[in-house]
Amino acid sequence: MARQQMTLPVTGMTCASCSTRVERSLKKTPGVEEARVNLATEQATVTYDPQHIQPRQLVAAVEAAGYGVVTEHLELPITGMTCASCATRVERALRNVPGVLEANVNLATERATVTIAPGVADVATLTAAVEAAGYGVVAPAAEEAAEGEDAETLARRAELADKRRKLIVAVAFGLPLFVLAMARDFGLIVPWLIGAARDMLDAMPGASMDPMMGHVAARDDLLNWLFLALATPVQFYAGRDFYIHAWKALKARTANMDTLIALGTSAAYGYSLWLLLAGRSGHVYFETAAVIIALVLVGKLLEARARSQTSAAIKALMGLQARTARVLRGGLETDIPIGQVRVGDIVLVRPGEKVPVDGVVTQGASSVDESMLTGESMPVPKHVGDTVIGATLNRTGSFQFRATRVGNDTALAQIVRLVREAQGSKAPVQRLVDRVSAVFVPVVIGIALVTFLAWWLATGDAVQAMIFAVAVLVIACPCALGLATPTAIMVGTGTGAQHGILIKNAEALERAGKLTAVIFDKTGTITRGQPAVTDIVAPGDEGEVLRLAGSVERGSEHPLGEAVVRAARARGLALAQPEGFEAIAGHGVRATVEGRLVLVGSPRLMREQGVELGALAAAVERLQREAKTAVVVAVDGEARAVLGIADPVKPGSAEAIATLTRQGLQVLMLTGDNRHTAEAIGRQVGLAPEQVLAEVPPELKAAEVQRVQRAGHVVAMIGDGINDAPALAQADVGIAMGTGTDVAMETADVTLLRGDLRSVVQAIELSRRTMRTIRWNLFWAFIYNIVGIPLAAGVFEPLLGWQLSPIYAAAAMAFSSVFVVSNSLRLRRLRLEQPAPTLPRDGARDQATYGAGVGPR
Repeated sequence: MARQQMTLPVTGMTCASCSTRVERSLKKTPGVEEARVNLATEQATVTYDPQHIQPRQLVAAVEAAGYGVVTEHLELPITGMTCASCATRVERALRNVPGVLEANVNLATERATVTIAPGVADVATLTAAVEAAGYGVVAPAAEEAAEGEDAETLARRAELADKRRKLIVAVAFGLPLFVLAMARDFGLIVPWLIGAARDMLDAMPGASMDPMMGHVAARDDLLNWLFLALATPVQFYAGRDFYIHAWKALKARTANMDTLIALGTSAAYGYSLWLLLAGRSGHVYFETAAVIIALVLVGKLLEARARSQTSAAIKALMGLQARTARVLRGGLETDIPIGQVRVGDIVLVRPGEKVPVDGVVTQGASSVDESMLTGESMPVPKHVGDTVIGATLNRTGSFQFRATRVGNDTALAQIVRLVREAQGSKAPVQRLVDRVSAVFVPVVIGIALVTFLAWWLATGDAVQAMIFAVAVLVIACPCALGLATPTAIMVGTGTGAQHGILIKNAEALERAGKLTAVIFDKTGTITRGQPAVTDIVAPGDEGEVLRLAGSVERGSEHPLGEAVVRAARARGLALAQPEGFEAIAGHGVRATVEGRLVLVGSPRLMREQGVELGALAAAVERLQREAKTAVVVAVDGEARAVLGIADPVKPGSAEAIATLTRQGLQVLMLTGDNRHTAEAIGRQVGLAPEQVLAEVPPELKAAEVQRVQRAGHVVAMIGDGINDAPALAQADVGIAMGTGTDVAMETADVTLLRGDLRSVVQAIELSRRTMRTIRWNLFWAFIYNIVGIPLAAGVFEPLLGWQLSPIYAAAAMAFSSVFVVSNSLRLRRLRLEQPAPTLPRDGARDQATYGAGVGPR
């Protein structure tokens, strides 16, 4: 059986060492081939062999590491079962569905109880599996399906609400505790008690001050008990999760951020409690423990809110999906939940409605706004036989289409999957962070212990030594290290998706920022990949000549003939039905149109047929110099016009190449065309002859990429066809145009949905900005700990008198994580220059845009 991949939503992770521990626990589980855990997305992606391990064992491995997995329990009423073997068969079918953790079928109740990982499996996929096994499922209510799809969001929201609730308790008890403690430390409470005692003595003649001072001391002791009462709820309710996670880490023989906070606050709280219970004099530090917990909770709450915004792009993409679909079943229009649409269903779409799923138009016509997915600003005309994409918006007419891809197979679902996989991947720069995070907490605990012993031996003051040690424990922040890279990657890939740039993984994102050379395929990448009439040279009525030529070419299947027909229809010319059509192989066609003999073909054909070009000969020579295909139109033996046909350069190609050149990149064009034609295209987009790699057959394109790499360049290859796939794979970064083939897009590291070369500039800029953000995040995370830990340990105290209070240390720690996540969120405001709108895809193209010839017939 082939290996399978599953993504598990993990709860309870707070820092990089947590994600490392979950990853380690999964990897050492027999049957697991690969495991990647992303702290920012709080997800574990596991590749495993289903013959050796079951999904529930993956959940057990995560739980054994001390963490939880968000799961959802569903009950499906099953129909058609008659015996125990039926139940076994249904059970087996359900367990084979990716994302199913456990499945049990009860024959007596005729119900299946299924535990799934939300976002991986859903009601629709389970139903399809049961039906494929030969049984039926009573469809659940649409509301239940909607709740099932949102299970992970609900779990995250509950987790956030719990954090907020504990923070409220921490602030409600910790703030008055802090105010009272500071008032006493600054002498605002005890002097007030002594002053009150003196006032009482003045009113009592003969009374002594000594007994009253005893009462003052007793009141001060009472204040310490009040501090204990205020600190205890903060320590053991608001800070409960720190102890739980620290204990789980201890059982797993490791340590994490919770270990540091639990140790630091317990030291301050425990020492103060010992002083109080033992009746010893000394300063208590209840407020220190309480305020540390409150500040850390503030940081964690802000961090959680910020992290939820890093996945805004995914949420926006998922929000594009229509909720219901109107289908024809049994001759009746029926509104059904989107999850119940099946391949082959006829779906109706009215003006202003979203297209529910992917399909092919079977009736009607309209214009569809695809900007939400492709970034194409102009509505795209749709006619019978055209493809429509789910989640796009129908603008004008009504139409019907046959559903071809539903559920997880739709274009939108694949885009969401691709973005999720990219956000969950690790960049190479993350490897250093992972190595540091694996030993960070144990090293910090060791530093704290050394700090305590050093100060105790140097000063003999155990209390002061403890304060320094607590500050070290609290200020150390593995969270900032763990979040520095994944949060930036999440926001960067999400921002790319919103601009029609789909990045396959973080490694490609990192490499794209280091590019030094860019190689473009010509046909379909720099050019449109479709011949078009670019010139019409006619001494007389060019519209009439084009109409006659288009009428003859109606019977032709040659690309040049199709270009002539498109040009005629783009002008709104009414084409006639040709008679006696004849194709002259390699030269042209002829037919009779409205009683006139029309000959359309190459200049050579005209010479062979005895047609004199006359004044049109100069136009033929000019077009050929421009690497265009010259097609002559003769009517009744007289040359009437010359048509220039070429593969036009896409709008924006020259601009994109100029921008990349200004950025210091070496730009090359790769094509199988002859050098004359290739250099003509190169001139139009600003490329010198030495930048044009011509006459390269498809099988040698990858070798050309390799040659540029051997020259020391980091190379990006941009292409769109099947023959580009080897070169895309060879390049350091393969970029496929979304208008190309599935093979090219599957091979590439980056897919551009627009098919506009200016998106290449955007992709490189996005990569560079993302990597710059990651570098700044890592710089802050490392510098913060490099400077903060020695400062907290009191290294600068003997020389400069700098001493960091544990409270300030906690504030700094809380701020560090929030800073890193907030810095990553700045990428959401990145304004990538938008490509200019292109013309509608109906053949009406810019007649002033010229391109290279595609060769004779």
